[in-house]
Amino acid sequence: MICMDTVHERIEIEAMGAYVARPAEPGDHPGVIVGSEMFGVTGYIRRTTDRIAALGYTAIAPDFYHRTAPGFEGQATPEGRARGFELLQRLDREEVLADVRAAMAYLRYEAHTGGRMGMAGFSLGGHLAFFAATQLHLAAIAVVYPGWLVTEGTALGRTGPVLDLATGISKRGGRLLYLSGADDHVITPDETRLVAERLTSAGVSYEMVIYPGTPHGFLADERDTFRPAIAEDAWRRIAELFGTELRQA
Repeated sequence: MICMDTVHERIEIEAMGAYVARPAEPGDHPGVIVGSEMFGVTGYIRRTTDRIAALGYTAIAPDFYHRTAPGFEGQATPEGRARGFELLQRLDREEVLADVRAAMAYLRYEAHTGGRMGMAGFSLGGHLAFFAATQLHLAAIAVVYPGWLVTEGTALGRTGPVLDLATGISKRGGRLLYLSGADDHVITPDETRLVAERLTSAGVSYEMVIYPGTPHGFLADERDTFRPAIAEDAWRRIAELFGTELRQA
């Protein structure tokens, strides 16, 4: 696995704040957008963005809450979850698409990443990444314990389950990696089976990995849900996805 020295900065794209990390050395560094959890662009998400950059990519984590609570950084506490759920319910499909497009434009024209791009999303961010991939040309999409794909009425599913849009991913040729835990309190086994069935019927190119005995948030290194061995395997798979799909000629 590539491990490069990185540099990072906070930027603003129009009215949207974002955290950007890139390899310190010049070269071909394809772009990856990072979708954060309901808690916003926290220290954990910034470290995640740094880790993606260390794999050899220019990574950008947009503040998807910039219209309602710019700079929000919540914690995995009852109060933090309540506030995060309130904010995610105020997200709008067209506004999220505008934010992803703005991040893609930054990567292409300001960071000069060129051609193929990917997106990695975690929990709520997986929900956002899945939706973005149904509408935009993302060559590689890693959705890690993505919440509410099959649920109508939550986040971007208020006008219907985001999973219903899965054919958009196959039409755009994106490759999807779906990672979750068998003991995830957000995603039931029935929901996981439904996701697999729908991805297959929609003709999506995908890999699904469900880790036995593993909870939601197994990549979150600051919480008791963190599972180091599972996290390492997940990162290996994410690195392979991006390496295969984003570095094609």
